[in-house]
Amino acid sequence: MMDVKKLAQVAGGGGAKSLQIQAQISLPWSDAFRISLKSVVLRLGRAAITATGIILGVAFLTYVWSDRIFSEGVTKARIQQEQTLAAAAEAVRGGGKPAAGGETASGTATPAGAERPAGEAPAPTTAGSEDQERSARTTWLVIMSLLVCGIGITNSMLMSVTERFQEIGTMKCLGALDSFIVRLFLIESVVVGALGSVAGILLGFLFVLLYYGVKAGFSVTAKIDWAELSGYVLLALAIGTALSLASAIPPAIRAAQMPAAAALRTEI
Repeated sequence: MMDVKKLAQVAGGGGAKSLQIQAQISLPWSDAFRISLKSVVLRLGRAAITATGIILGVAFLTYVWSDRIFSEGVTKARIQQEQTLAAAAEAVRGGGKPAAGGETASGTATPAGAERPAGEAPAPTTAGSEDQERSARTTWLVIMSLLVCGIGITNSMLMSVTERFQEIGTMKCLGALDSFIVRLFLIESVVVGALGSVAGILLGFLFVLLYYGVKAGFSVTAKIDWAELSGYVLLALAIGTALSLASAIPPAIRAAQMPAAAALRTEI
């Protein structure tokens, strides 16, 4: 790497000149963040395409988690309601206890060792295996959707790098370091990823809320675990942002390693 301090001293600038050149080259994070935001605003079309993949992936992830929480809340509320009605019916009948061997509604006693009819016997093993299989299929679908989302983000960022060849070459000619170029693209991807994740979370949650609101009434919101749902929302936001950041690393490295002269000669 070129010794900037020695070059400035040879040119007659001395130590103060060397410090000024280094300050011009090593731009702070605030400048990188400001330039990235301006780039997102100027390229709303490209940012919208990138954010669409994040929105759809995070919306599907939020839908799966929200659907499970709403379903569990509705099931628990129904069980509690059935238990309350059974207790009320027992109180109306007088609250008498059944005989030792059990007593039916008609008053006839059931032998203590008698077995329940085959049609009334629960099948927890079969139900548990079906739930596990359904959960495995849903998890696989979520993983595949996030992978497709990541590939789409990488492709969109690569196209963004291609469109900005001359801009990148100009910044490198003005003294921008490779680390600063990488920083620009990573900040831009984090901003787009965070905004897309928020939109996806809202889309997935509103879809589930409307579905259960029409099915069981909007009072269902009082039956769900909001603390658990908030944890899943934060996790979905982190996953969407991290996925966008990871997908932007290869395009950012490619942009940083591009020679300035070659970038300026490129015409899109």
